[in-house]
Amino acid sequence: MRILPLALALSVAGLSASANEYEPQIRDYLENNIMSWVNDPAVVQAVLEQNQRNSGMSQDEIDMLDASWRAEVGASSSPTIDPVLNNPSSAFLREQVAAAGGAITEIFTMDLNGLNVAASDTTSDYWQGDEDKFSQTYLIGAGAVHISDVEFDESSQSYQAQVSITLVDPGTNAAIGAMTVGLNADELF
Repeated sequence: MRILPLALALSVAGLSASANEYEPQIRDYLENNIMSWVNDPAVVQAVLEQNQRNSGMSQDEIDMLDASWRAEVGASSSPTIDPVLNNPSSAFLREQVAAAGGAITEIFTMDLNGLNVAASDTTSDYWQGDEDKFSQTYLIGAGAVHISDVEFDESSQSYQAQVSITLVDPGTNAAIGAMTVGLNADELF
């Protein structure tokens, strides 16, 4: 029996926990609970379609979109965020969060530039391309997995570890993007 939940213990101590000590549990959860739906046609199709639209996007365009997204977080009008949250792939991701019974805090997918394609809820930024969740998955290729440390996440307001994986085109096995799944530290560890 836990006397103090992990999130509270980390907060009181002012620490984050290294993912290395939880990696076996995270990899087990990935294999047994996430991999069965990660290549769902709604997820793959949404990433492929956005890749087609964004294939020639410049870094300046990406930065402008990211700035717009950040300005819209919490605002009454969100024309950059709404298309990401209100598509069939996002609805599918929200279903996975609900089915996980509290173990998953958030899920989002990224295109070939690291821009959000779909999300279970609003993320704090639109561009993930400068973060390990993208550079340690999509840029490495099929089969790549990145596991973060357990930390407090602003967008989900919880202590979580993020497991990120490369998304692939099932027909070619080529990397097309990445997916990040936030795992609730108190539920899993």
